[in-house]
Amino acid sequence: MDTLRRWSVPAWAVDLALVVPALADALLNFPPPRDWHFWVSAAAAVVLVVRRRWPRTVLLLTLPGLFAGSALVAPMIAVYTVARSERPAWQKQLALGLVAVGSFLPWPITSLPRETLSDITQHLIYAVMLAAGPVVLGLLVRTREDLSARVAELAELRDVERMLYAKTVVAEERARIAREMHDVVSHQAGLIAVQAGALQVTTKDPQTRETAATLRGLAVATLEELRSMILVLRAAGAGPTELVPQPRLADLPRLVGAAEVAATLRIEGHDPAARPLPEPVERAAYRTVQEALTNVRKHAPDAATEVRVQVEADCLRVSVCNAAPRVGAAAGSLPGGHHGLIGLRERAGLLGGRITAQATTAGGFEVALWLPLPRQADPQAA
Repeated sequence: MDTLRRWSVPAWAVDLALVVPALADALLNFPPPRDWHFWVSAAAAVVLVVRRRWPRTVLLLTLPGLFAGSALVAPMIAVYTVARSERPAWQKQLALGLVAVGSFLPWPITSLPRETLSDITQHLIYAVMLAAGPVVLGLLVRTREDLSARVAELAELRDVERMLYAKTVVAEERARIAREMHDVVSHQAGLIAVQAGALQVTTKDPQTRETAATLRGLAVATLEELRSMILVLRAAGAGPTELVPQPRLADLPRLVGAAEVAATLRIEGHDPAARPLPEPVERAAYRTVQEALTNVRKHAPDAATEVRVQVEADCLRVSVCNAAPRVGAAAGSLPGGHHGLIGLRERAGLLGGRITAQATTAGGFEVALWLPLPRQADPQAA
């Protein structure tokens, strides 16, 4: 199809080219000295340039040259145009009949009785074939165009169907994941919360009670996170869901305090009242700190960690840097597949930012996030 479009000729050029054989037909049928028959046939050839816009009018203008002088080319082109156009069937049949009659009747009409029956029969067959040929060709071209349009429509419908099917598959998979999270992960986290609460009530050891309270708090927070994720996963195939507050920078002190690592938090340049940050940016910063502290707790639980958040004029910087773990300290044995950092990179990329995670020269590890911010409007600019 692309090749055909590349080699396609403009319609006006085709119409001008068709005038040439029609004029040649008039010149051959009416040698000098030329009378009004020639000029009628020449006019019929010239009006072919507007055959696409007024096909019926052009056909009527070509008939005088056909009846008076047997100029066949222009009427055949005109009747082909009528047959190809979106006209009622009776108009196409009438056009076929007019061209057939014009081709059959001699000029002057008084010469018809002098012809034999055999000549009349031959002329009639010849006239019908001359008229039917362009009509059949026009109908075939019209049918081909209709079929091409139908095929294109079907291809578009197939694309829409494939897209809807893909969305259905995604929605079903999201619903399945939501069910698994609700039935398995949430259940196990709930059991942890219940067991930790029971231990907190029954134990007499203050340190054990404090540890149980921390475990219960983490389990409850995990349940809230799972609940939010389940609502998001089910939102694709369900109606409106309950809105759940998302973590912001204001929640970082509580997160760092509950991290069970020796972490300090510094937030610089953040004034929510004067300059509220976009919610996706704050949420990405919170998740980055959360994942980084989780990794510290897994791999270097005894290392000093600094969490630093800087809000600048055009960007937000987040850094979570932990020192090298003590020699001989036992690292955590919790499982990890680096999926958290992959998710953080994807989240940062969606916001136009970047994230790095690499070892420091002092033997520690640093996770750094950079996100662009919309520039704050100058209140004095007016």
